This record gives sequence, structure tokens and C-alpha cells, in this order.
Amino acid sequence: MDTRQASVEPPGVERRTLLRLGAAGGLSAAVVGTRVFAVPRLEQGGPLTADGAFAGTSTALSDLLFYIETYPTSPLIMSPFKDPLAVLQALRPIPLSEFSIWPQTPGPGVGQQNSLGNEQHQIWTKTINAPDPIVYKIELMVRPHSFTSSKVLPIDAAGKPTVSFDSTGKTYAAGTVRDLPPSTIYGFNGTFPGPMINAEYGKPALVRFVNRLDENELGLDRQDFGSPDWSFLTHLHNGHTAPESDGNPHYSMRYGPQHHGYLPQMSVDNLYLNWPAGNDDREKQSFFWFHDHRMDHTGANVYKGMVGLYPIYDPKNNMDMGDERYGLRLPGVRRNHPDGSFDVDYDIPLAFYDTRLDDGVTTHEDVHDGLGEFPLAHNPATHPEWWGKTFFKHFPSHGFVGDIFTINGTAYPVLYVKRRKYRFRFLDASVSRIYEFKLMSSTKGPKSAVSLGYSGDELDGQYRIPDGQECMKFVQIASDGGLLPFPITRRSFELWPAKRREVIIDFTKYADGTPTTKGDVVYLTDVMKMPNGRKWADSSRFSPDPNYKVPMLKFVIGDAAPDYSVIPPPNRLMRALPPLPSNWRTLMDNRLIFEVKRGSAGADVEWLINGKPFEPATVATGLRNPAGKTPKAQPPMNSFNLWEIRNGGGGWVHPFHLHMEEHRTLIRNGKDVSLTAENGHPDDVSREDLVALDPDESVVVYRGFRDFHGPYVAHCHNLAHEDHAMMFGWEIV
Repeated sequence: MDTRQASVEPPGVERRTLLRLGAAGGLSAAVVGTRVFAVPRLEQGGPLTADGAFAGTSTALSDLLFYIETYPTSPLIMSPFKDPLAVLQALRPIPLSEFSIWPQTPGPGVGQQNSLGNEQHQIWTKTINAPDPIVYKIELMVRPHSFTSSKVLPIDAAGKPTVSFDSTGKTYAAGTVRDLPPSTIYGFNGTFPGPMINAEYGKPALVRFVNRLDENELGLDRQDFGSPDWSFLTHLHNGHTAPESDGNPHYSMRYGPQHHGYLPQMSVDNLYLNWPAGNDDREKQSFFWFHDHRMDHTGANVYKGMVGLYPIYDPKNNMDMGDERYGLRLPGVRRNHPDGSFDVDYDIPLAFYDTRLDDGVTTHEDVHDGLGEFPLAHNPATHPEWWGKTFFKHFPSHGFVGDIFTINGTAYPVLYVKRRKYRFRFLDASVSRIYEFKLMSSTKGPKSAVSLGYSGDELDGQYRIPDGQECMKFVQIASDGGLLPFPITRRSFELWPAKRREVIIDFTKYADGTPTTKGDVVYLTDVMKMPNGRKWADSSRFSPDPNYKVPMLKFVIGDAAPDYSVIPPPNRLMRALPPLPSNWRTLMDNRLIFEVKRGSAGADVEWLINGKPFEPATVATGLRNPAGKTPKAQPPMNSFNLWEIRNGGGGWVHPFHLHMEEHRTLIRNGKDVSLTAENGHPDDVSREDLVALDPDESVVVYRGFRDFHGPYVAHCHNLAHEDHAMMFGWEIV
């Protein structure tokens, strides 16, 4: 049975319109909002005065009326660290004999970029003296996905066993151990994460994305989240890519407001030139990922499963080609295939993703759940038939965080490693969660948070290692902008949404020099407590809760293996930074300034930039700068400039992403960034595509606008914020 109507919005009504309806005029409009959105009951002791009036700020009132933060507690996974980590293999390309007879043949001509026949690739491979692209095909598919094979115990927020349900509505008594039903995903080629493309500089890739989300031959229940019209866009984050292939969420809207993305049965050929900005080798990167970017539903579609991986290697001078015998000699043993693809052993991407599973009794309080006659009736409902399946909230919130942590689609996996060095490519594919990782040993092993007496938000992560002790260090070799200038030895590192960091782990010895032995166990452990999407729980990231040690991945050390890799010494230059102009300070007066902030009283149901929500047809204007100008974000092609990104306050953090080119951080909080970056942001010394903004921070970056022209976007990568208007459009002219 095709449940395609489950997530359809009222015809012709955008979610943002619904939000504005509720924010239009103080309490009277908020009353309308309560009728539409069914706010929670006001319990005794809530934010009311004795006479029933509201006692609090407008922001608190908005939290009460619009920011509904009740989430289910996922069932406890009984046997963690039994399922193997999924180590992805490279997607194989499509042979010429097959794609040459496709109805719409890939190519540079007018109408050859998508199935609408209305777009052309701005630059084709021959323009940059590159060979014809390697062609891949990826289909968007409705499929089931299981996060664990373990039995689970349904528990409530207090950690107590509770009733559960099945798809027929049958009730199971508290204490009944269950098998977890698969969740429904929208996946690239039907998997989560989707396929991995191993790419190389100098070898362009063309990926045909085909939307088959209308085909539900398995009769899966679509649940109540994901793009309601099953449309998609794909963004290669942060590929140096022309606008038509970038997955800009507003790009297809040039052809009419109905085109928020590519609808079912449509296709698009995204051309990834694998060519550095300005053809400058210093601009080369090393790890991309691709994800959905459909306007207003990016978070829902990413959470639904639209995530894929794209490591990119640099064969020039054998610098970083996946062969540890040459160049930088980073860990990796390359295996070439006859079709031109290749895999690299001991080089493993890790996609981190937190999820939350339905308990069957938590009300789905958002506009996608059971709308009655619009706009005055909304039917909040529980969904016992979705027990154990992914739970999500569309409605504006601080952000969405789950209580089950997964890596490459599996909760609490195990990886059996050789006694040698490995390269790991870390990606935070979560909607809002920030992680901080350490490598720890534990004599007694993981204990469930429930068994340790925790409840509520302290159940996040489900497991702890109370006796966990740091035992190894990371050597960081790359950030989201590619290889660092020099390696950094780290006891721990943070990972914000959409950021990537690459590290080497040496499994032959511990931090004190003691050799490892076969059978030793090391846990990749998260120590960043984050109960909601606002920020980490502690007053300072430098004084974390010593009891919050959540094991996420279990490494079991095995036999020794040949190892020709080398950990670069601290003074080894890995990738020179592009030079800054000596007069960059003269650009300060004319910088473009963008402030990201939650809306003020009367409009705080949206996330804003410079006081305005995202408008697809509008090129953003910066705030007034020291030169007294309010320039539009329309840089000339092949120019460079300074942009300042400000966190407008309120206690939130914002991972702010700038499409199209990486940037250099020059100033953070008024201080110059030198080779010794401020505490908390050592990546400031490198190239990045995401600005990590702590509360009230301001960052000035230097960036270029090269090679392509047309519209792009910048946005918060807390996807709950992006989907509620914290994005702006800019254009290279």
C-alpha cells in the first residue's frame, strides 16, 4: 500500500506561511497558532501568574506556543557493539555503452543538464582541458533501514520499562523485549548512508540523480516527515561547482515557485569537475559529502536518509592518491578496478548521525500530522503503529537531537582493526548535534545509562563507560577545507554539523608508548553533552561533565599487518595555504556583514539573517559596514573579499556554511588568528567551508568567488535553523 498522502501539506500553503500566520500579531495571532499547532497543556507550575496571565518574556512565550520540544525516549538497545561497522565500498561507474543510449544523454549542450530540458552546464570538462566525466547513476528510493540487529527494551523517560506497540496497534506489556522494526528511509540508491564515490582531482565526475520516491513497491509506511511532494535537490558539500549542479535550494525556483526541487521521475546531471578553485593546487580538498538541499525540508530529508560520501584524492605528484608508499604516505592501500574506480583499505569514512525512535505515545505536534480543515483545525495524534521507527519534528525548534548515536547507519557498531595505522574521515551528518571525541579504554566496559540511575536527557547515547580513561591520541591531518598546513596532535576534537575532520589513529601503541596487544579494546567516545539543539550543556566546553562518556564505536585490535604509512611530523608541510594579500586589512571597511539571530518579539518563530528570513528571489544585503555602505552580496567573478558572520546572541551556536569556495578565518572576536588559533577552534589556521560560531561570536573570513557565475546560498547547518529561514542568497556577477 502506498501511503503517499501521509505527509502532504495543505494545498498551496508553505510551512513558512503557517509560521507567519501564528506570528502575525502578538497573543491574538498566537491563539490562532495554538489552534493550528496544538500547543502543550499548561500544567500547574508552568509559566503563568496566579490569575492565569503569562509570566515571562516574549521569547519564552514563543517557546511555549511554537517551540514544542517533547520527544520520545527510544527503546534501549540491549546488545551494543555486536553489529559490524559498515565500511563502504566505492560506487562503480556506468559504462559508456549504457549511458550513451540513455534517453537524455549526458553532455554539454542546451537542455542536457536535467530532465526539464531547461538548463546547460556552465563549464564542460573540455573547457578546463579535462577528460570526459566518469558517469555515475544514483536513484532516490523508498526503502527500509535497520539501525541495529539487537533486541531492544522499551523504556520511558525515567528509564523504566514501558508498554510498546506494533504496526497493527497491538500493545505489548512493559518489560517485553522486542525486535526493532525497520524505519522507512529515502535513500541514495536505497541505502543509508548512500553510496560512496571515490573521486580524484583531474578526473571529473557526472552523477545522474533520478527521483523514484513515488515508487513504493514495498508498501512502506512513509511516516510523517520528508519533503511532502517527494522532491529533492543534491548538494555536494562543498564542491567547487557551478550553480546548476550545486543543489542550491532556490535555483530551480527560477522556473516558477512550484519547482522547489526535482519531483518524482525527474532527473538532474550534477557535474563535479574535481577541479580546485582558480586551478590552484593549494585549494584542493580531500573529503566531501552530498546531501539533500530541498528548501524548507533539508533537515527532514537528510534525517530521512539522503546522505552520501565523496572522498577526493590528489594524484598529482602522488601527493595523496590513496597509496601509502608515495607522497605524504598517509595510511591507505589502494585497489584499482578495471572500470576505473578504486577502493582504499585502511582509509575509512565515518558518518555520525543521531536518531530518535517513536515510543507510540508521544504526540506528533507539528503541521505534518493529521491536519483537519485548514487553517483552524489541527489534529495532534500519537502513532503507536510507528513504534520503534524514526521520529522527527518539522516545527521550528532549538534544533533536533536524538538519543541513539549511529555511525554509517549502525547504532554502536564494532570495527576489528589491524595493529597498524588507519586514516579515518569524520563527518557530522546529524541535524543539530555537536560531538567531541576521545579515544578511551575501559576495564569494565559499557554500562547502560539506565543501570547507572540516569533519566531524561541523561539517557542520550544510551551507554556510558564510567571507568573510561584516555588511552590514545589523534593526529589531525585535514579539516573540511582539505589537508591542514601541518598536522595537529590532539587529545580530543569537536565535530559540528556538516564539518569534516580527518585523523590518523595508530593502533600499535598507546599514548604512553606502551604497545597494544591482540584483543585490546578501544572506544571512540563522545564527551559533549548536548541535551538540545541550542548548544552543549556545560557553561564552558572546557569544563565538561566528567561522567558523560558515551562509547560510540568499539575498536577491537587484531593481528599486525604490513604498514608503509607515516604519521607526518609536526613540521611537515602537507598543503600550503593560498597566500593572503598583504593589504587585506584595507578591505575591512568594505566587508559584508551578516548577523544570524533568532527573530525578535512578534517574529521569533523563524531564524533570521540581518533581521530577514530567506527569500529565494532576493540577493541579500549586508548590514551597514564601517564605510557606511550596505552592499548587496553580488561579488564580481574572480574577485576576493572579506565577509563577517556574527552570532546575534540568545545562547545558540550556529555552524554557518558558505557555498562554493572555502574561506580563511582572519579574525575571531576581534583578535587576529595566527598559527596558534584561539582555544576551541584550531581549524582556524586552515581552509574551511563552515564557520563555527560560539554564542555571541563574530568571525571575519577571506574568500574568493572564482570560475563560475550565478546564484548561491549561505546558511546555518543546524538544519532546523536552515529550514526555518536562516539562509541568504548571494550571486556572482
